[in-house]
This record gives sequence, C-alpha cells and structure tokens, in this order.
Amino acid sequence: MSWLRGARRTLSGLKPVRVPESPSRAFRDLWPGDALRGQRLLTGELEVSGTTRPLPDDPSAFGPAAGSPAWRAALHGFVWLRDLRALGTDTARMHARDITRAWMEAPGADPVAHSPEVTGARLSAWLGHWDFVAATAEDGFRRAMMARLAADARNLVASLPAESRHRGALVALKGALAAAVALEEEPWLTRCLKLLPAEIDRQILPDGAHVERSPGILLLALQDLIEIRNLLHGAGIEAPPHLAHALDRAAPALRLFRHGDGGLACFNSTREETASLLDLVLTQAQARGRAPLILGDAGFQRLQAGRTLVIADCGPPPPRGGGTTPGGLPRGADRQHHAGTLSFEMSVGRDRLIINCGSAPAAEGAWRDALRATAAHSTLTLADTNSSELTEDGLGRRPEHVEAERHEASGAQWLEATHDGWKKGFNAIHRRRLYLAESGDDLRGEDLVEAEEIPSFTVRFHLHPAVTATMQEDGSSVLLRLPSGAAWRLRARGGRMAVEDSVQMFGEAKPTTQVVVSAEAGSGHVQWAIGRVAPAEG
Repeated sequence: MSWLRGARRTLSGLKPVRVPESPSRAFRDLWPGDALRGQRLLTGELEVSGTTRPLPDDPSAFGPAAGSPAWRAALHGFVWLRDLRALGTDTARMHARDITRAWMEAPGADPVAHSPEVTGARLSAWLGHWDFVAATAEDGFRRAMMARLAADARNLVASLPAESRHRGALVALKGALAAAVALEEEPWLTRCLKLLPAEIDRQILPDGAHVERSPGILLLALQDLIEIRNLLHGAGIEAPPHLAHALDRAAPALRLFRHGDGGLACFNSTREETASLLDLVLTQAQARGRAPLILGDAGFQRLQAGRTLVIADCGPPPPRGGGTTPGGLPRGADRQHHAGTLSFEMSVGRDRLIINCGSAPAAEGAWRDALRATAAHSTLTLADTNSSELTEDGLGRRPEHVEAERHEASGAQWLEATHDGWKKGFNAIHRRRLYLAESGDDLRGEDLVEAEEIPSFTVRFHLHPAVTATMQEDGSSVLLRLPSGAAWRLRARGGRMAVEDSVQMFGEAKPTTQVVVSAEAGSGHVQWAIGRVAPAEG
C-alpha cells in the first residue's frame, strides 16, 4: 500500500489545484479554548498535555530539535489556535498570524509536520479559525495561507487511507473532508466519503469505546465525529449512516468513564478534562442513553452503589502497532497505552478517592513512560516489573488473555478479573476480586498471584491530592479524609502497609500520596477493604 500512496502523491503533484481567495464556506471551530494556555502562548510557551516548551523564535527552529514527536505534532497541528482565540484580543490575533507566518516560512525539515494526522489537524484548525486568523489579514498573508492549505490538502488526500491504526487516521480524514469542502474539490470529497464508513468502523468498537481503549481519546474521537457530521450537514451532504450509529454508541460509552465530579477516569493516556467540556460534547453529540455498566469489547466495568463509584480496566491492550512514521509518530492503536491492566479508580460523590497517576504523552521518554508504568496505577505490580512492556511505539509483551466475570445480587456487586501479563518470565497470573456493598459504604478486594514460585509484589492505591492519608497506630490501616470531610479507612492483610509519595499528572504535576501494600516472596494474596468511617469514629 505504501508504494500506491507514493504513486498517488506523485500524480497529485502534477494536477493543479484551484486556490480561491478564501474558503468557499464559513467554518467555525466548535470547542472552547483555554485562556491560560493562550496567555502562555503570548509569552512564547506552548503547553501540550502538561508538557511546556518554548515556541521556536526562528522559523528554522520548527524542526525535530523542538521537542518530543508528540509535542511537535501539537505544534504543527495548530489546534492551539483555539487557546489564542479564547483570549479574544487583537494582540492574540496578531500573535496567531505571526506564528502562522513564521511556520509557513520555515524550511519544512520536520517530517512530523507532513504526517497525515498532523496535516489533517492543521487543515481543520486553519479552516476552523479562518475568521480569527486570516479573514482580516493583508492579501499576501491570506493568499499564502490558502496556497499552503491547498497544497497540503492535495498531498493529504493522495495519502489516504492513512497508515495509522489510531485516532490520527480519523483526524487525517476529517481534515481532508474540510479541505475538500473549502476548496470545492468534488473528487476529493468523493474519495473521503468513500473511505469514511470503514474508518469509523475501525475507530469505534461495537460497544462504543475507541480502539485505543482511552477515555480521553474517545472524547477526542467523539469531537471529530461531531465536526464531520456538522461539516457535511452545513455543506448539504448526506452523511453515511455509520456516522450517526457511531455517535449513538460512543456518547453513552463516554459516560461510563465519568466520575461524580463530571470528569474522566484516567486510563491509558487520559488526562482530566473539565466537566463543562464533556457536557458540551455530549450535548453536541445529540445522543441519549445512560452510562452502561460494561463495555464488553473494550473491557471496562463500572460498579456503582449509593454515592460510591468504581471504574475498572478489565480488558486486554489493543493489537500491536506497526512501528513509527519517518517523524517518529507511532502507527498502532497501542501507541499511548499504559501497563495498567486491572487498575481501578474510585470516587465518592464529587470527591475522587483512588486514582491512577495520569499521563504526559508529550513529554520526553523517561517521564512519559514512568506514568505509563504499572506502578503508576492502582493495581498490583509483580517483582517491580510492568504487566506490559513499554516501547517507544506502543507495547511489546502484554497480557494476551484478560477475563472478567461480574455478578449482582440485592444491589451488591462482585467483579473477578484475571490477566496473564506476567506469564512470560514468571509464569504467573494476577487475579483481582472486588466486592461493592449495596450501600456503597464498603469496597472489598483481594489480589492473588498464581504461580509455582511467587515473587514479591506490591498493591498500590494512589490517592487524589485532595485526600489526606494518616497511617494508624496498628500499622494495618490508613485513615483517608476526603475534601467533604467524610472519612474512609483502608485496611489490608497479607502485606506491610506504608504511605508513600506519589504524583498526579492531570494538568501540571501535583504531589500526592499512595498507600502501598508490600507482600514478600511466597505470599500468594493480599486482602484489603475501603470502608466508610462513622462520624463518631472519624
């Protein structure tokens, strides 16, 4: 297929593209920007998923030395235009033009900028912010921007379908569709519409989850689908039925991952998103339906009783990736996957209690992978070894069989899940059992390691930064105080308990704590319970 894409790109370069003075129809980016990030841009800093680096001040510096591949993809993708737009000032508008002009004058040595997913993001961002960036600019700037937009779009359409097996392929198709409508290129539009149904089916699993098994990526993919639907509707083009069906599945699936505060659980590269953004996306999706309890294809479970909510990852990672692009961007759906199989998060009302540490997908390798590691998740870690092998382009060794069985009776819920991520090297199985009482005031768990020779292991419970943890005198329990004032007690048997430092990486890194239960070699299981403390006891 790669030779065919190359041939298409060569032939497309021989065909002239009509370049109008402006897009044929008005575009408008649907999503709110972040004024604080916009203010940082004015001072010369670009923040991407918690990683902040200086913007190049010289066009020649827009190359590989600027930052990690993911950070550079965001730089070249121009989605940050919405953050400058959020400032609503002429200064922000002029700064957006200055950066865009400098970028267009750059020598273009960074292959990341020309990858289909980044090109698609840039086309969508330029068209979605045309009124903000270019509509009132001088003629020379507008002509240069339209010419670059047309050239990039021609190359992008010729490269479809994109080789990426993750959301990047959907972003590429979205950008190509927007450019086809903006430039009134009927052959481009026909090609994109032909590819759209199959791409949607690859992206959205039958249960509505995204193929990358990430709540955050599902949110972004849902935004992509909404943009495509609105784009086609605005252009008077009938959308394929696959699009409406995907929206009907994806929106309820996203609800499964929402905690009581309205934000998302942090699995697999997800970072905490504002409840207002999720509300906006779900409203725009126009899809009804309550949060399901199970996503069978993706392997996530939701236990809920009283005011207590538990969300657990009980599914295998996505299939192996296909290496990287010339610019170093991973091609596979496991590109940002974490080694957090059987981890869980817990919230009580609007207070988060047990969390995973979050992610830093745009950071350099060491910090990014520290947050992908099993130890950064609320689950069991065997012999200080990750349950999946972390690689630059995704995962190597990983659980091949992950099974979950669920039972309910009289409002109480049981969940038993297993994975074989440590079969190679230890010939071990991790089994986790969870029980949530009908009142929601009692969560009990048991972690077992099944192997002929059982090495040492730890069970971690990472706590939200707003939770205060105090080790009790008996050494076998920790008192957990929530922001609401409610108190819960974490007890454990089968290992030594300790309260240690941890980190939350939802936005900027925040220090927090974790409860660690350490079991010696030969010890097969740890039993634990998290129970509400009566006011008189707390």
